[in-house]
Amino acid sequence: MRRARRACPSCAYTYAGDTYHLIRAGLAGDESKDIPPAVRDHPRVFATFTAPSFGRVHNRPDRGVCRCGTGHSEDDPALGTALDPATYDYAATVLFNNHAGQLWQRFTTRLRRELAARAGLSQRELKDVLRLSYGKVAEFQKRGAIHFHAVIRLDGPDGPDSPPPPWVSVDLLTDAIRAAVAHSYTSITVPAAGDQPCRPFQWGRQLDIRPIHAFGDGSEITEQAVASYVAKYATKAAESTGSLDRRIGNREVLDLLDVPDHPRRLIEACLDLAPLYPDRKLAAWAHMLGFRGHFSTKSRRYSTTLGALRQIRADYRAAQEQDALDDPDTVLVLASWEYAGHGHTPGESALAASIARDIQLNRETAREALQDQLAPEGAAA
Repeated sequence: MRRARRACPSCAYTYAGDTYHLIRAGLAGDESKDIPPAVRDHPRVFATFTAPSFGRVHNRPDRGVCRCGTGHSEDDPALGTALDPATYDYAATVLFNNHAGQLWQRFTTRLRRELAARAGLSQRELKDVLRLSYGKVAEFQKRGAIHFHAVIRLDGPDGPDSPPPPWVSVDLLTDAIRAAVAHSYTSITVPAAGDQPCRPFQWGRQLDIRPIHAFGDGSEITEQAVASYVAKYATKAAESTGSLDRRIGNREVLDLLDVPDHPRRLIEACLDLAPLYPDRKLAAWAHMLGFRGHFSTKSRRYSTTLGALRQIRADYRAAQEQDALDDPDTVLVLASWEYAGHGHTPGESALAASIARDIQLNRETAREALQDQLAPEGAAA
C-alpha cells in the first residue's frame, strides 16, 4: 500500500484512519470485517526492526550528552546528522534502504522455518497447523535510514478464524523472531560495482519486541496504542528527514529548495550509485533516499484490506444520499453551467501577436549577428 502524500491533508487523514482500523481489526477483531474477537487471544507482538550503523551521528543518549559534547534538544536539526560527514557511509545507507523490502521478505521466510523447527515439523507440515500473519509500516529515522514497525501474530491454519495450537505462545514467537533476525539467511549482499565494495546487510542490533496486551490491563502496549502508532507513520516519509516529497529531476533542485546537508548527501549518493546499480532505480527513488518499497504492507490473512474499507465508506455515503433523496422534505438545489468563452479578447490577441513578432525579429537579428561573427575573415569579399 503506497503512502498518502502529506501534500493532501485530507487524503493523508483518511489513509491514516483506514490504516488504524486495518491494524486494530487484526488485533482486537471486528465481526463487521469478518475478523472474530477471539483473535485477541492469539499470540501477538509489536516488533521494531532497525537499520545497522553507518557511522556516528548526533543523538540524545539516555545518560550524558552527545559525542559532540552538546546536550541536544528534541527539535535540534543536528540530530541524526553525521558527526563526521567525511567518514559517514552515505552509500551504504541508501543501498540498505533500497534493499530493505527484500530483507523483510527473507526475515518472514526464516521466521516460518524457526517456528517449524521449534514445533518439530517441516515447513509443509507447519502450514497445516499454523499461519504467520503480520501488518507493518516503514519509518525513516532522523539519520535517513529506514526501519520497520510490525505487528506479528500467530493463527491457526485458516487464519484469524482458527486458534493456533496450544504449544504456541508469545515467548515462543519472541524467541523465533530473535533467532530469525540473527540468522545468516536473513541478510542481503549487494555486489561490488565500480568503486563500491561488496556490502552485506542485516537488521541492526537494536531489535525491540513487546507483547501486545488488551486495553485496560495497565500496559502501554495495547491494541489501540499499537494501531495508533502504526497509523501515525503510514503518512510520513522521507520529508521528515529534510528530503523532498517528489522525484528529483536534477541536482540543481537541491540548491533551489535549500535541502539540508545530510539528506542532500544521501540524495546525491543515490544519483551517484544509479549508474552502478541500474536495476535498483536509485535515481528514480532518490527523494526517498533509495527506499522503493511500500510504506504499509500486510500478509494476506492478517486483517481486512484498504480496498474493503474504502468500499464500506463509499456504500455508507451512497446510503446517506439515497436516504436524502427519499426524504420528501429534502430540497434539491440543481446547479447549471453557462459557456463563458475561451481564449484572448480581440485586444489581447493583438497584443500577443505583436509580442510574438518582436520575439521572432529578435531571434532573426541575433542569428544573423552570430553568423557574421562566426564567418571566416574575407568570406564576405
